[in-house]
Amino acid sequence: MPTSGNSKSKANIFERISHYATEFTGSTSAFIIASLVIVAWLITGPLFHFSDTWQLVINTGTTIITFLMVFLIQRSQNKDSRAIHLKLNELIASLKGPSNRLVDIEELNERELAILTKYYRKLSEMAKYEKDLSESHSIEEAEELHKVKYKDS
Repeated sequence: MPTSGNSKSKANIFERISHYATEFTGSTSAFIIASLVIVAWLITGPLFHFSDTWQLVINTGTTIITFLMVFLIQRSQNKDSRAIHLKLNELIASLKGPSNRLVDIEELNERELAILTKYYRKLSEMAKYEKDLSESHSIEEAEELHKVKYKDS
């Protein structure tokens, strides 16, 4: 679906603001500024007789900043997670050995992930008996190989 240049421009502006805000808030400078704000607030306590309004100022300010930061951090984590998934998908798709069934695994529900976890635990258990540490198998190959091994013994 084509988008207009204007909406793309707005998205880019939000993207840039979000990126700079994320970069800045994770910096030493931001920590120092936040610490100085707290120190200034503490120093002004006696001036305002430690009033309810004085306390309300810091409570309101920190609540607003925390509320906004939750969304900013979540957005940043979602973007990073998506990029990591795409990189892993590219690696899986480009290698000969790994199964392509795991591309887009993040789309599975909790039950399906639990089933895969069970299979990989089983594969890990079977791998403990391999003589070659670099040996790699799919679940199906590993099960067949171990059936053959146990049958021959």
